[in-house]
Amino acid sequence: MGWVPGGLAVATVMATAGFAAVSGASTATAAVFSRVAIPDMLKNGYDKRLTAGVVAAGGTLASLIPPSAILVIYAIIVEQSVGKLLLAGFLPGLYSAVVYVALIVGMCWWNPKLGSPISGFTWKERFESIPGTLPIFVVVGIIFSAIYTGSATPTEAGALGAMVVFLFYLWRAFRENEMSKMSGRLKEALIETARLSAMIFTLIWGVFLFVRFLGFAGLPAAFSAWVVTLDVPPIVIMICILLAYAILGMFMDAIGMLILTLPVVYPAVIALGYDPIWFGIIVVKMAEICLITPPIGLNCFVVAGVSRDLKDEDGKSLEIPLQDVFRGIGPFFVADVITVAGLLAFPGIITWLPSLMD
Repeated sequence: MGWVPGGLAVATVMATAGFAAVSGASTATAAVFSRVAIPDMLKNGYDKRLTAGVVAAGGTLASLIPPSAILVIYAIIVEQSVGKLLLAGFLPGLYSAVVYVALIVGMCWWNPKLGSPISGFTWKERFESIPGTLPIFVVVGIIFSAIYTGSATPTEAGALGAMVVFLFYLWRAFRENEMSKMSGRLKEALIETARLSAMIFTLIWGVFLFVRFLGFAGLPAAFSAWVVTLDVPPIVIMICILLAYAILGMFMDAIGMLILTLPVVYPAVIALGYDPIWFGIIVVKMAEICLITPPIGLNCFVVAGVSRDLKDEDGKSLEIPLQDVFRGIGPFFVADVITVAGLLAFPGIITWLPSLMD
């Protein structure tokens, strides 16, 4: 994609979307591509702020594109189908990526100094680069086909995807004579998985207790009854709810925000007649925006932190200050607002794929 204006940035967004389809973690995606993409973009004269903004915003795609961890948490909190929610996030995730790409191309076409096209690659070199990406397509295809056809539950599909990734790693380690390093890396991966699982399940237990206490107090039912009686169109109430999420996201992390708000907000949204799967994708998209908005834009902190350790070929630091990262995500925040508006105006982008499961 180097030949288009801002081609390296476009390639980074597309690569983060592909990586999101096998990782499911926004911060992990941002951390990986901070190391992979930032040195190349800066080496080719890309603007520092655009470079940081692309990586931070691209990482948020993992919140929507399955297998998204936060979509699973939403499904558990509101007791909806995990499979339908994961499928529902696929097209909105691609839509978000396309909006990012259009923004980058437009900015770099208007101001070529931000990121000029790159040429000089032959078609032979392009085709030779494709086989390295095939494992990702294989894993994504297995997970999606298993969930879509109903041949496996989302949990089983996740386990199957993990097994396939592990087999690919064994094959690569054997081919590159790295079998001696395998045990240490496997141990590290398993420990990290155990820590993450313990954290998520602890949060879920807390949510169930919180929801039960709210039910005893009658707060969700009272709030739903009040919202339904408001003499305004439902879309106005929905926009107000999303604005509240945007403000909360400036001071809370995504999971904490969902845990505190969904037990009260979700019953009201359903009482207004909105589809729970559709609302889940909208809410998670708002959670994406929280990952790049100051002062608690977690992805921005990740990009700034990883960049401190990066050096170019001459040993010069490639650090991007946090303030430049936050300035760089400004245009991508506007792109996210446009994306949310599109999902509100055309709900079929979200609901079409899940409806095919029926």
